[in-house]
Amino acid sequence: MKQMIVKSNWSRLGVILLLCLFAFMPFSKANAQKFALVDMDYVLKNIPAYERANEQLNQVSKKWQAEVEALNTEAATMYKNYQNEMVFLSQEQKKAKQEQIMQKEKEAADLKQKYFGPEGELFKKRESLMTPIQEEIYNAVKDISELRGYSLVLDRASDTAIIFGSPKIDISDEVLQKLGYGK
Repeated sequence: MKQMIVKSNWSRLGVILLLCLFAFMPFSKANAQKFALVDMDYVLKNIPAYERANEQLNQVSKKWQAEVEALNTEAATMYKNYQNEMVFLSQEQKKAKQEQIMQKEKEAADLKQKYFGPEGELFKKRESLMTPIQEEIYNAVKDISELRGYSLVLDRASDTAIIFGSPKIDISDEVLQKLGYGK
């Protein structure tokens, strides 16, 4: 009787092990998933519209930065003058000068926020220039993926988890060709 119970437990354990083995076995090649890599840095550097948009963003950024710096310089000059004149000023005059300086500093900070803040003008400009290019690339990658049956396409340039990717699965040049920038 005891031998029968031990046999029964072993057979249950065997069934469970077999089920686990089948559950974790790789599926047949027909169900295998296909992957591809794309190097977004490479793709973007080969799209003239992206380079033009980047240059435009750099120019507007420099212009706006100069405006902010001009206000900061003006505030610094006002403060320096205030320090030189402070001994000759009455309490009311000191307070008025301090308020003027603080107002100029606030003006500079507000302008910086307006241009460079999270929802600032630079963010909006970048979004308006880059979104059409990114959508065009996304659609090209999607079309190639559907055509070739890729389940997943990873960005080789931004994903640090990719240690090695075979050049055979890199579709960067194919994406550029689809966009009309092929070699």
